[in-house]
Amino acid sequence: MTPTLVRRHLFHADPTPRVDLCARARDWSEIQERMLVPVYEAVYERLEVGSGTRLLGLDCGTGLALLMAASRGAAVTGVEPAEPERLALARDRLLPAAGEGPASRAPRLTDGGDDGVSVSEPGDPPYNLVTAFQPIGCTAGDSTGLSTLLERVAPLTARHAAVVLVGWGPPERCASSAVLRVATKLSDPCGTGSWRPALRDDLEDVAQRAGLRPDGSGRVACPFGYADAESAVRGLLSTGLFDAAVSATDLAQVDKEVTEALQPYVRKDGTVWMPNVFRYLIARTP
Repeated sequence: MTPTLVRRHLFHADPTPRVDLCARARDWSEIQERMLVPVYEAVYERLEVGSGTRLLGLDCGTGLALLMAASRGAAVTGVEPAEPERLALARDRLLPAAGEGPASRAPRLTDGGDDGVSVSEPGDPPYNLVTAFQPIGCTAGDSTGLSTLLERVAPLTARHAAVVLVGWGPPERCASSAVLRVATKLSDPCGTGSWRPALRDDLEDVAQRAGLRPDGSGRVACPFGYADAESAVRGLLSTGLFDAAVSATDLAQVDKEVTEALQPYVRKDGTVWMPNVFRYLIARTP
């Protein structure tokens, strides 16, 4: 399994108490995104992703999962409609290699356009794999709109194409849940972004609403490992799960309380280690 303990990184964020979107995107790319690598590996291995795969990655972040699929020979398209800063880093990561192979297999990265699903050109073959690797089942309403998005991309897929959804595991098996509760405590005045425990059928409910047929699932250990508490705070805040808390209080307060919540997971050498389990569902289009 790919290690998830990350190196110490230089601090990018603006010290003023506000969310620096560019710094947050870099922290996601350099620290947090790799925490889900075990899920990416498990899914790609199970579905035998390779040269016959045409993959559409929804909410692709800074493109690490796409890069891993492309290294297996897959033709990849990523859509990141919400965070242009992440999309810019994904382009930096993936597009320099675009000229090294056939144009038909060059990575394609887009914000999805006005409708969010403009990800194909006329005459393109259909996608046979769609991934939604952004985990759900952590905050209230975090799956809102996902079923609708999956319905909208369904016409771009082949018959019985695989669709992969990812969610947090049970809170008793996710050490990070204790830290994420900080977001709830601080964001209550806003009434949004509240943490809630993952439910057993979160992924199946999304698939059912999208008209997809479940076709297998799995659980994967994804420990969150950081070089120190500072890197852990930056990585966790880069997820966006604490944005409501920052709005309700300020960045300094959120930083302080997350640091305190991390203390049970700080080891003697100063590293931070939080065991977690994530679940994935493989569903099929009609």
